[in-house]
Amino acid sequence: MKIIYFIRHSKTLKVNNMINNDSLQEKNEKQILSIYGEELAKEKMGIDELKSIDKVYSSNYIRSISTAKYIADYNNLEINIHEGFGERKFGINSYDEITTDFYDKQAIDENYKLGNGESQKEVRERMYNSLISILENDKKIAIVSHSTAILFLLMKWCDIDYKTIKFQDRIIAPTKIDNCAIFKLIFDDNNDLISIENIK
Repeated sequence: MKIIYFIRHSKTLKVNNMINNDSLQEKNEKQILSIYGEELAKEKMGIDELKSIDKVYSSNYIRSISTAKYIADYNNLEINIHEGFGERKFGINSYDEITTDFYDKQAIDENYKLGNGESQKEVRERMYNSLISILENDKKIAIVSHSTAILFLLMKWCDIDYKTIKFQDRIIAPTKIDNCAIFKLIFDDNNDLISIENIK
């Protein structure tokens, strides 16, 4: 049996990036946690459920690493950086290029994307392949990732609408994934998903 905790990063600090030559992707990857975000991560990552973790993974985004550090510290572990658990890539130069119906279109059409960005399907495949590559028998693994990436991955097993995420006809969480939300996924030895639980 394999237990995976997928965790959304904590709350980020709002910054004005107008006078900054970084690409949109670089700006996204460099977002840091707010003071409240640090406090929330310290509190939520310190729950008993996460104090017996065998390995900690994080996307390469600073906000994810800054959240994962609390799990790693509590368990005396290192953080394994895995870019496969990163957020959906928009593939554009500015948020101004995102159309008003982009999010709805991407939710409905798994192949829809902008520019050199990623589609829902591409994100799901990337996340799933990254997950399968690190699964180990009898291990508890924490992965700090991002809301859209986690949501698109959960679509592999769950029915998701504008309000709820359902697994085997049971509502497990709202579709809007809060900062530091924790999803516990249990897989059998054949890597088949047995259950999903939203840890409060």
